[in-house]
Amino acid sequence: MDNLKVQVDMNHGIARFIEPLLRLLLPAPGRHRSPEPPSSMPSVDAPTRPLPRVPVLRGEDIGLVRPYLVAFEQRQEGRRQRGRRRALWLAMHGVDIGPRLIHGVEVTA
Repeated sequence: MDNLKVQVDMNHGIARFIEPLLRLLLPAPGRHRSPEPPSSMPSVDAPTRPLPRVPVLRGEDIGLVRPYLVAFEQRQEGRRQRGRRRALWLAMHGVDIGPRLIHGVEVTA
């Protein structure tokens, strides 16, 4: 039983040490906060300066893009590149599967 009493006393001792320390470091919460001491000088409102104008940005002006859109475009470009390489490889081996329109002009064989 003596051991239990020593533990309880130790907990109270720690609480007694920490409570004043917290009162010094942290302000009181909410409505229990002590009122500010009245200032000796009357408060005078300083003239306000206008806020600087911030330019309005549109969505197109911002470089942020959703990553799934970038990945989709990269996959599409990869497919187009593979198609061009395949057509070139086949053309080197005598197979013509090239486009029917080049720069808007129809290609006839």
